[in-house]
This record gives sequence, C-alpha cells and structure tokens, in this order.
Amino acid sequence: MTIAPSRPSTPSTVPPLTFPLAGLLALAVATFLSISGEMLPTGLLPEMSTELGVSESSIGLLVSVFAFTVVLTSTSLTHLTRRLPRHLLIVGLIVVLAISAALTAIAPSYELVVASRILGGLAHGTFWAIGGAYAAHLVPREQVGRALAVAMSGGTLAFVLGVPLGTALGQALGWRAAFGILAGAMALGAVLVWRLLPPVPASPGDEHAAASASADADGTEAATTVVPATGSVPIVPTRASSGAPRRGSLPSPSVLGVVFSCVITAVFMVGHYSFFTFIAPYLVRSTGIAESSLSAALFAFGIAGGVGLLMVGWFLGKRPRVSIPIGIAVVAVAVFAMMMFEGQPTPSLIAFVVWGVTFGALPPLFQTRMLQVAPARMRDLASAFYTTGFNAGIGGGALIGAIVLDGAGLDALPVLYIVVAAVMLVVVLVTDRVLAVRSARAAA
Repeated sequence: MTIAPSRPSTPSTVPPLTFPLAGLLALAVATFLSISGEMLPTGLLPEMSTELGVSESSIGLLVSVFAFTVVLTSTSLTHLTRRLPRHLLIVGLIVVLAISAALTAIAPSYELVVASRILGGLAHGTFWAIGGAYAAHLVPREQVGRALAVAMSGGTLAFVLGVPLGTALGQALGWRAAFGILAGAMALGAVLVWRLLPPVPASPGDEHAAASASADADGTEAATTVVPATGSVPIVPTRASSGAPRRGSLPSPSVLGVVFSCVITAVFMVGHYSFFTFIAPYLVRSTGIAESSLSAALFAFGIAGGVGLLMVGWFLGKRPRVSIPIGIAVVAVAVFAMMMFEGQPTPSLIAFVVWGVTFGALPPLFQTRMLQVAPARMRDLASAFYTTGFNAGIGGGALIGAIVLDGAGLDALPVLYIVVAAVMLVVVLVTDRVLAVRSARAAA
C-alpha cells in the first residue's frame, strides 16, 4: 500500500540533505563528558578515599552506583519523557549531569557524593538512551553507522581516554577540581548541543505511525515521502523492491533483532569489564612496565580506540554484520596473545594496542546494528534497552571480575574474557542467521 506524500508543513524526522556533522560533533562532545564523569572515580581512588575517609573499594562502588542507577531507570525515564521535545530534553539532561558533577566536587561527605552520583546516573541513562536514537533520526537508514560513529565517538573515546585524562587532572589539581572542571565543561557542552544539534519531534515514532499501519505482516515499513524539518527540498526515499532481500542487505526491522543486539552487547561488556576493570595490575605484570608508565599505556589504548572508531566511520559501519564477528574474534586473539607473551614487553604491548583498536570499534558497531534492526517507531525505547544492557555489562563485569579475582586470581580474568568472547562470536553468527532467514521468509 502506498502512503501519500505529507504536506510541507508536517514535521518529520528524515534528515536534511546535508549530513549534520556539526550537530553530531556537539553530541559527541556531550557523550565524551558524560561517560568521563561516570568513570572518573576509577582513576582517583586514593585521593577520594583519603579525603572522604572511606576505603578505595567504597570509592570504586561509586561507578557501580552510577551504572546500576542507569540500569534501573533508563528505560522507564525514556518512556516517561517520550512526549517531551527531544532537543530541549537532551540539553536539559546535560545540564543535570553538570549539576551532578558540581555537587560531587563540593560534597562534604561520602553519602552526599553517592547522592550526587545517583542524580548523575538518572540523567546519564536517559541521555545515552536517546542520544544514539537522536543521531539515527537525523540520517537515512543506510547512514546510521556513519552518524553513530560521529555522535557516539565521544562515548567510545571516553571509555579509553576518560580515565587517564581524569587521573592526570585529579593528580595535578585535586579530585574536587577535576569534578568541578568537568561540570564547567558539561555546561559548555550543553550550549554547543543547544546551538548546533538540529531538532527532531518530541516523539519521532509518531511520524511513522501511518507507515507502520500499512506495513506488511513481517513488520517492514513502507516508504513515505517526507519533508525535512529545516524546510529544504523534500526527500523521497526509494521504495523497497519486492522479493527476497539481497545477500548482505539489512534484515527487516524487528523487536527480536533489538533483543538479540541488547543481550549480545550486555554479555560481551560483562566479559570486557571483568578483565579491563583490573587491567592495571595485569598490564604491569604482563608487559613489565613501571606503574608510573601505566597512564602512558592507557593513553596508547585510548588512541588505538580512536583509530578503531575512525574505522567504523570509514568502512566498518557499513557492514556491521560482518565487522562485529570479526571484531569479537580479534579481541579474543589479542587477549590470548597478551597471555602468551607475558613477560615480553614489546609483543604484549602490541597485543594490548590491537585490543584497543578493536574495542574502540565494537561499541558503535553494536549500537549501529541495534538501530538498523530496530523499527523506527521504537528507536528511543530500543536505545534505552541497549543502554540498560551496556551499563549492566559494566557494573556486572566489574562485580564478576572482583569475585573471580578473589577466588581464582588475576590469571583467570583474561581466560574469562576469552571464553565470553568465543561464546558471543557463536551467538552473533547464529542470531544474524536467524534474522536473515526471517527476513527472507517474510519477503517471499
């Protein structure tokens, strides 16, 4: 059934003709600051524990408090705010994150620091949930990978660069100054997003309601003619051809695809953070570098992650169904190489950097794949589930890693990571095949 073209006055989520690079870069800055704020305590354990009078493990729990707040609230808050103007909401969430960081900087007690972290977790979960979906709403489906590579680049870089940068800043000026500077940077980030990020409607899925109503029984969406919110020339998407999908084409959007993506992401992140949370002592032992050189090694890991991210925007993001299994396999091989070359600094560090490149690419690839298979009407909700899974992986990985470390020792952590990666490689291949078969049957 063909959908009639909408009138020019109708709001739309289809992007302007030009790629919204400036707005996506502003969103990238905000995501970098948000993730950096989440992970900052991990680099400032001694300083914060000494001044607040608690153990280093208690300071480490600040990351878990933040992450599990996201897990418990991101989906419900994303649903509750679905009717609010998305542009205004995302700016407001960044402002709340800035307030949270400022409260942490001035909190006189550990209990108030915990409270400020909970506030930050509430805003962070919703921000992260709608951020990826926001970027996807600004571009055509085939450009989702490129848009996410830009918008989410800040988040990826924060995971690998945020801790070294925050540690250096905290050691130079004090941990309170580090959080205070972060708060100021977040306020500036809110201004950048407000000025540069193009707006989308409050509930982007509403514009797809008519298309969804006339969709085929398999859940694929009909093509529509829509007008960019900027008022530029209407964009007419190409009508999907009938018949079976071509080899390598995107599967039909489906809830099952979202479930597969979120579960795979969560489990893989558990494996990653069960090891990476305790990478400092392992890296010292594996490579033989001095503890004073750890920040340099982590910076190298961060730069490598940036290279992986650029690779997503350049070519990996175009074929996530191929890139993801290859990336998971390379991660497993790199971590295995670190084990095999323990005590040999050069090959061990090379393996560490290869791991950094690959991990820098995987999170945006996971999210790209999730948004490609998510029905347009539920992208925000799908992103909320993805955020929940991702942060559950962070918090759960750190917790499981601590248990394994106490019970089996440091050597068991890379083995655990390799096992999880191997299992997820099989799961990715199987679930991808399931989605492809469902699409082919639906199109037949």
